Amino acid sequence: MSADILPVVWSVAVQSRAYFHKMLSAFDTEKRFDSDVACARSTRDVVIAAGVDAASYLNGQVSQNVERLEVGASAWSFVLQPQGRISAWTRISRTASDVFWLDTDPGFGQHMLARLERFKLRTECSFQLFSPEVVSVRGPQSPTVEKARKELGERSGELVVAAIGWPGGTGFDVLGAGAAQPPPLLGFDEGDPAALEALRIRLGIPKMGAELGEKTIPAEAGMVNLSADFSKGCYVGQELVARIDSRGNNTPRRVLPVSVDGADVPAEGAVIRVGTDLAGHITSSSRSVHGVVALGSVKRAFEAPFDATVDDPGGKPVPVSVLPAHWL
Repeated sequence: MSADILPVVWSVAVQSRAYFHKMLSAFDTEKRFDSDVACARSTRDVVIAAGVDAASYLNGQVSQNVERLEVGASAWSFVLQPQGRISAWTRISRTASDVFWLDTDPGFGQHMLARLERFKLRTECSFQLFSPEVVSVRGPQSPTVEKARKELGERSGELVVAAIGWPGGTGFDVLGAGAAQPPPLLGFDEGDPAALEALRIRLGIPKMGAELGEKTIPAEAGMVNLSADFSKGCYVGQELVARIDSRGNNTPRRVLPVSVDGADVPAEGAVIRVGTDLAGHITSSSRSVHGVVALGSVKRAFEAPFDATVDDPGGKPVPVSVLPAHWL
């Protein structure tokens, strides 16, 4: 793909569901994610970095070792502010020796782009931003990324097939122009996108705008080992990451899973209490086939697991259990 060509964002009006067998409910989709395979539509913001200096420039801007990333491979990374706080959590896919796709949660692509351009000076690296729809394939029976690429055939030049790379999760995302119309590789049943959010929360995976933001430091979300290379050279924001890692990743707060006793989904921002003490707040929540699940930002003084309450939408205390992080 030419570095100067921005992938076309297709119209919803021309998207076809003919490639999918049938639509599944959210609960049925989640069951398939657990035991078989299904796909659902999602969206991501993508910044394409291209140019002869793209690898070396990105390597000084992100926490992952971009220069060691093989063509066709993907890895998670933080894009940090100079003080070490998070501008974006992104998956980086190397599509050619001098072309990289950086995808992040919807609504945060422009912020990531602005941060990446901030220190670019006399560097042959261009950035382009677009916001494609995505086909997200999840489940233990998902084909490999390599098989997906093979079956996508000639159209793979317009697409990126990226492994999700989540601890405890299997599957991949198809991003790019035409991703909403995959060929019969995908003869999978299409599911409700709400199941993607429920799965993310159950696996304890953070999201920009919920668990991650400009006031968050990487160690709070627990994704440092997945997203940072401690053997590479310097990058913007490295000092804080290295200092906290050397101290055992102790942070004032951390993101933990919360199991809710009841059918009411707590609101984002709902306070987590132990007696009269404020232990934290809910950052994400969803109804799941496994019950109501949530993530919370919890103060270090409260050691998981522990019992607590949150206020339901009507203000009534609802019992919850705050659990240890799955990925530790």
